[in-house]
Amino acid sequence: MALAEAGTRGRLLRWPRVVLFGDSITEHCFQDQGWGATLANRLVRKCDVVNRGFSGYNTRWAKLILPRLISKSAGAESTVAVTIFFGANDSALKDLNPKQHVPLEEYAANLKSMVQYLKSVDITEDRIILITPPPLQESAWEKECLAKGDKLNRRNSVTGEYAKACVQVARDCGTAVVDLWTLMQKNQDFSCYLSDGLHLSPEGNNFLTAQLWGCLEKQVSALPFLLPYWRDVDAASPEGSLLGEP
Repeated sequence: MALAEAGTRGRLLRWPRVVLFGDSITEHCFQDQGWGATLANRLVRKCDVVNRGFSGYNTRWAKLILPRLISKSAGAESTVAVTIFFGANDSALKDLNPKQHVPLEEYAANLKSMVQYLKSVDITEDRIILITPPPLQESAWEKECLAKGDKLNRRNSVTGEYAKACVQVARDCGTAVVDLWTLMQKNQDFSCYLSDGLHLSPEGNNFLTAQLWGCLEKQVSALPFLLPYWRDVDAASPEGSLLGEP
């Protein structure tokens, strides 16, 4: 059978997807031992995990581009879950990093606006997961700043205020939330979760995966294994197994 003929006779597969939307902590999540790569491995043959991370972005910019990433005509129907993971840049100190800084009230409003947009394209609140920024290990991040000729441009206490706002938005909007800022600090030496004081280490990636899976599992547990296991394919008549033909 020619490929073109097989394509017209076989029904196009609807491949579900999980969209990871965030800043650099999301953009880097497909690196070795990254939390996105781990999720993609767990969901292979069931669901695509799509990386939509943008290094350095804040919620002011994110809410502008979200409609260009997900719409009713561009993947909303097949989207089984969306993570929204911003705040590490929004919470930068205004006087030292004005370009990335977003005021706390605006940050909360931007998160709420993104949730409302997703709901408007029929991605219900039970498929939306907010993630707070992780805690900031100030001494390690200060070294990174000084190496670039800058002063320490973030504070953990300030990041905490943004994390609290993220949690409150999730409560107000009825979405799930992973409060990384709080959960990671239950371990007194949370520096093990961070590679440079801000971004996740391999241990931090594993920690996020474990926390996020608890929210995602109910969305993906019922997804079927797409296309039959190779031992179940009828070698004499593969069309019946692969194209659903008698």
